[in-house]
Amino acid sequence: MFLKMRSFYFLLPIAIVFFASCNEYQKVLKNEDVKAKYDLAERYYNEGDFKRANRLFEQIAPRYVGKPQGERVMFFFADSYFKTEQYYLAGYQFERFIKSYPNSEKLPEAVFLEAKSYYQLSPRYSLDQTDTDKALAKLQNYINTYPDSEFFAQANEMAQELTFKKQKKEFEIAKQFDKLGEFNFPILISSIAAFNNFVLDNPGAIYREDAFFYRLKSEMTLARNSTSFKQEERYKEALKYYEALIKSYPETKYKKEASSYYETIQKQLKLPVEATSK
Repeated sequence: MFLKMRSFYFLLPIAIVFFASCNEYQKVLKNEDVKAKYDLAERYYNEGDFKRANRLFEQIAPRYVGKPQGERVMFFFADSYFKTEQYYLAGYQFERFIKSYPNSEKLPEAVFLEAKSYYQLSPRYSLDQTDTDKALAKLQNYINTYPDSEFFAQANEMAQELTFKKQKKEFEIAKQFDKLGEFNFPILISSIAAFNNFVLDNPGAIYREDAFFYRLKSEMTLARNSTSFKQEERYKEALKYYEALIKSYPETKYKKEASSYYETIQKQLKLPVEATSK
């Protein structure tokens, strides 16, 4: 009983402060006093209560347009959206801040946070990558504009992560063509084109070796299932893709499969062993 009473008296002051704070917030929220709202919004922001700060900044932001405090209000307003994980609204408000205050000391941070808002919105690789593209463009703009900024390393890491995500999506689409082509051979033409584009567009991609191999695999499947009129041409293409794989990745993890393909190419094109190296 004594312990329960002690807990009650310990929690009572906290409850009083909480309800007083709620009453103060509701009172100011309904008040027309813009200065009172500004002071309370900034206090909440500094205390980390970004949700209530955001609501107050939302009410007063239009009233501070063109005023000395407008820059401060607009930045805090945008950042409170970011801190409450409302990233679409954060990105939009940071964009407005950037356009409204191009000479602000907060401009580099705003540019970074706008880009980071879209980075946070970037979905997993299998979904539409519109927000990823937007984030990459904005991150690249930040990296190019502020190479000495405090967020430069973080921006580079985020840009690299998003680039890998886009590469994975591109690679997986090409790989899907290859899989579908096993049952519908003309689709392999799209598979080969997709892997060719991937290799050309992504010279440093982590999936580049895989793309080299699957391009060869698709061409081999296509060649095997082509008419005799087309087979020679397609085996010659397969030979070209085999040589490209071995030249770029002499110790490729696909060496066993690639060697098997090469033996088939030799037989089909009647190549002597010394015609090309394994």
